[in-house]
Amino acid sequence: MRVLIVEDNRRLAESIRDILKHWYDCDICGDGNSGYFLLTDGGYDAAVLDLMLPGMDGITLLKKARKSGCSVPVLILTAKSEIDDRVLGLESGADYYLTKPFDMQELLAVMKTILRRRGAVIPECLSLGNISLNQADYTLNGPEKSIRLGKKEYDLLRILLVNRDMVVSKETLLSKIWGSDGEAVDNNVEIYISFLRKKLEFLNADVVIVTIRRLGYRIMEKNGGGGRE
Repeated sequence: MRVLIVEDNRRLAESIRDILKHWYDCDICGDGNSGYFLLTDGGYDAAVLDLMLPGMDGITLLKKARKSGCSVPVLILTAKSEIDDRVLGLESGADYYLTKPFDMQELLAVMKTILRRRGAVIPECLSLGNISLNQADYTLNGPEKSIRLGKKEYDLLRILLVNRDMVVSKETLLSKIWGSDGEAVDNNVEIYISFLRKKLEFLNADVVIVTIRRLGYRIMEKNGGGGRE
């Protein structure tokens, strides 16, 4: 599962990532505008959000995200501990409000709690056509057989399935899956798209990953039309 940490204090953000990294894949963002874009882009299971951010403050970010329909669980992590601040955070759409300094075990417990709540919205298996992706064990299931995906294959397919009604750009996939990896190059996405297409064919899937020229990729059922361009 992927967690977005929106925190402008780099040292604190890295400390949070170090606490969570044994259970979740974590990305760090240091400003509100970028945080809003990443939070609403559909690739994260949860977010840790600071309130005092450059560009766009945390409350504004959260209200705007909720208004756009974003349902990603959000944990507000802030030094503001007054009751009014806590109420404002929760009323703005936060799932939990944790004040600094915080205990490592409490942070882990809260993350597990808000992710369980998300389970009522996003199922353990993401399905389209005759395939389903099990988010617990990275298994891709077809009508008659199953196959285990590698971590990056899983991440890529999951993002496409969550955003099935949208075209996902190569840049978005590269950023979300490879992040700041210095070895990541543009054709990494093309290579893993090819891997996934072969596995979908192996499973006799009735869905395809379509290349939308100059825009990106979209996953869709074969009877929905379209094809590689």
